[in-house]
Amino acid sequence: MIPPSSRHSPRHLGVAALAAIALLCAGCTTIDTYLPTLRSYGVYMLDINQGNYLSQDMVDKLKVGQTRVQVRQLLGTPLVVSLFRDNRWDYVYEFTRQGRTLEHRTFTVYFVDEKLARWEGDEMPASIAELNKSAAAITSGEGAWSDPRSWWEQLLDVFKK
Repeated sequence: MIPPSSRHSPRHLGVAALAAIALLCAGCTTIDTYLPTLRSYGVYMLDINQGNYLSQDMVDKLKVGQTRVQVRQLLGTPLVVSLFRDNRWDYVYEFTRQGRTLEHRTFTVYFVDEKLARWEGDEMPASIAELNKSAAAITSGEGAWSDPRSWWEQLLDVFKK
């Protein structure tokens, strides 16, 4: 039996409080949106575009009955071609900034007897011209992610929320 004086020592209470705080923080999936992380303090991570960037203009040119060669000319080489499903091509696009995935889109085309039968997928951006306009705005400093405030002002904003 543990003597009553050692059951509630300050050291035990401190460890218990630290464990409770750690469990609470571990349950928060959005904790890095409210607290500054290492990414905020000079660790540079590349922006990564992966996969096939498709626009609605490209999808609008698809027609039932087109051959695989015609579809490849319109949409490009698919990112995923399964050996087990040769009648299906998957186009996947993902954009990651600072280690976080901001965009993830999939688009699938189906073939029957070597002809395009149908397609399905996520909503696509209107056109490549729209992409170029948004990229120009970001590189000129007009983008939402380029914050002119100092790191101290950003830190204060976190605690104001």
